[in-house]
Amino acid sequence: MTGRRTRGPGAHHAERRNEVADAVLAVVAERGLGAVSLTTVAARAGISPGRVQHYFPAKRQLIEAAFERGNELSAIRVRQQVGSDLDVADPRLVLTTVLTELIPYDATTEAHMRVRQSFHALGFAEETIAARLRILYAGFHRQMADLLRRDQQAGRVRADVDASGTALALVALAEGLAAYVLTGVAPAGVARDRLLAEIAALYA
Repeated sequence: MTGRRTRGPGAHHAERRNEVADAVLAVVAERGLGAVSLTTVAARAGISPGRVQHYFPAKRQLIEAAFERGNELSAIRVRQQVGSDLDVADPRLVLTTVLTELIPYDATTEAHMRVRQSFHALGFAEETIAARLRILYAGFHRQMADLLRRDQQAGRVRADVDASGTALALVALAEGLAAYVLTGVAPAGVARDRLLAEIAALYA
């Protein structure tokens, strides 16, 4: 035994799926969500449409894969800003970084949020997606509430703040503002400042 780990077919499969998902995000960033198709994604990924269809038989699955990949890349950006161990980082910094990451500020985050909000829209019509989103958001809201509770215990957030309700409201505000940015209703800077003001009010 040499201790070397070989990459099996599962690792290759996951790598290729990520490449396709990255291609979806790139197409959205360059040409918009409406341009996503087996052909455009295949061309961007440098593979055949048949190979894309092998991994993702339908456009909905392409959007789902890009949604997952976008969330993964977003988490990486958050860790780069606050440190790899979010459990020991400053709670307010984590809360602020995670929530402001939901508001598009460049082509990469705009593509992610367009895909994210499109996936949410699919949940209106498909219960399987809606059920998945309910699970994801339950965990997300709980994580944000835990950050607020940590700062409550440290005396930095008012004791009368309802951590669970406030976490839900902050996430909803961030994603609602993101929709305004994506549709041109509000500039990204204005949306970000509005969100930061809501967070700051909790620490007053």
